[in-house]
Amino acid sequence: MNWIIRSTKKVKFHTNLQEVLKSIWDNLAVYRWILTDLDFISDQLLPINFDEDFFVLDSPGFEKLYHSNTQIIWGIISAIPYNIEPDASLISKLSAEDSIVWEPDHFLIQESIIEIIAFDSGYTIVKFKDKHLSDKFKEYFHEQAIDLQKFNEKYINRK
Repeated sequence: MNWIIRSTKKVKFHTNLQEVLKSIWDNLAVYRWILTDLDFISDQLLPINFDEDFFVLDSPGFEKLYHSNTQIIWGIISAIPYNIEPDASLISKLSAEDSIVWEPDHFLIQESIIEIIAFDSGYTIVKFKDKHLSDKFKEYFHEQAIDLQKFNEKYINRK
């Protein structure tokens, strides 16, 4: 339930949330969203900026970001249940450049149901704890969503 999107015709650019989350969007209103270690490009007023280390968005705030034409270049985007209070001291130290983001089933934010790692506008890692959401995502992207473990075996863990 760990995927990487590298070369795809389904998205105009990495990481366009509207395209990456399209297949599962209707299932996401029940979550709050943590966004940290961000670098992005947008021409719209958004509920995120470069003044803070991280953001916690409710569903309407994240929906505004989702419907924007924002390119997330770097960053960690995590869906968490509404009843979870995020640990600010932990979240502000997270980095999309940490090598552990490439580890299957390792979530930087333990409470995450979905975790998206935007990596240098070229890779989007999407990890799921919910099999139903993972299956819908894979069905939408087909072979363009590569199993993260297989990707690592082929490109990262080569000897």
